[in-house]
Amino acid sequence: MADLENRDAFFGGRRFDVEQALDMFAYSYVHFPAAGLYDVQSLGKFAKTLKDCHIYFIGFLPRVSVLNSKQDGSVVSIELGFLTERRWVSWDFPTGYRLKELDGLWFVEGEDGQRYAPTEEQILLRLREQHGPLQFDVKYIGQSYGREGSRSALDRLISHETLQKIALRPAPSGHVLTLLLVEVHPANQVLTILNPYAEEEDSDGSRIQAGLEKLYGTSERERIALYEAAMIRYFRPEYNIEFKDSFPSTRLKLLQDCYDKDFSAVVAEFCFDEIPFVLKSESVQAAAYHIVKHSLHTASDRRMFFSNDAAGR
Repeated sequence: MADLENRDAFFGGRRFDVEQALDMFAYSYVHFPAAGLYDVQSLGKFAKTLKDCHIYFIGFLPRVSVLNSKQDGSVVSIELGFLTERRWVSWDFPTGYRLKELDGLWFVEGEDGQRYAPTEEQILLRLREQHGPLQFDVKYIGQSYGREGSRSALDRLISHETLQKIALRPAPSGHVLTLLLVEVHPANQVLTILNPYAEEEDSDGSRIQAGLEKLYGTSERERIALYEAAMIRYFRPEYNIEFKDSFPSTRLKLLQDCYDKDFSAVVAEFCFDEIPFVLKSESVQAAAYHIVKHSLHTASDRRMFFSNDAAGR
C-alpha cells in the first residue's frame, strides 16, 4: 500500500508519459561588499568570471573582524568576531613557520622570508568548515543581459537605483551590504520523466523530439530570465516588490516564448560546496543548497508562472 501511495504521489495526475523540465544551475560566483563596487583594481582579478555573471543577489552578511592571533607549535589560530560571537579558526603550518605582527597586521613567515596571510574568502571558508557558515540574507534579486550577453550584472549594479536605496538605509546591526554575482551554466539541460501510468502515450516519439527542440531552442537570455524569476518567486526578497508573486513576463516578451515551449517544469539550482555562506530570506530558511522546482503541468499553472495572474495570491 505504501509503495502504491508513493507511486501515485510521484506519477499521479500527469497527462503525458514523456515530460520535460528545463534545469538551470549556478555555475560560478563572485561576492564582495557593496562598498567595493567601484574598486576597479580589486575587482580586476575577477574580471573573467564577472563578465559572465548576469544574475545578482543583494543582501546582508555579518561583518567579520580579526580580533587576535596565537601560535601553538605548528598550529596558527586567529580569533574572529561577528555579531555576538567570538570564534577561533586555525591552520596547521610546516615546521619553521612563525606567527608575526607588523603595524597591527598578523602574518605567518617561513624560514625563507615568504609571508602568508589568509584572504577574507579563506578566513570565511575556514570559519564555515570549523564552526558553520554565515548567513547571507537575500533582499533583492535581479539580472542584466544586454545584447548577446554584452551587459553583465556588474554593469547593471554600478547605476542600480534599488541598490542605492538599500545602501541609504541603515544596515542591520553587525551586518554589511554585500553583492553576490552568479553565472548560470551556459549549456542547456533538460530533465525527462518517463511515466508508465500517464493518461496519454507518446507512440510516435513526438514528445521526446519536442524535448530535444526545447533543449537546443532555449537561448541563454531566456535561461537567465527564467533563473532570475524562479529565484524571485522562491526567496520572495523584500525589495522585489514588483515580481514578488509572479514572473516578470509583462515586461519581457522572451518569457512568452518560454511559455510557448510548454515545459512541464522549471528547475533552478543554487548549489555550491565551497561558498563561505548560505542563503536565506524572510520566506526561506538558511540552507547550503537551494533547488527551486516550479511544476507547470496544467495550463493554469503555466499562466500563473509566466504572468501576473498570480499577483496577490
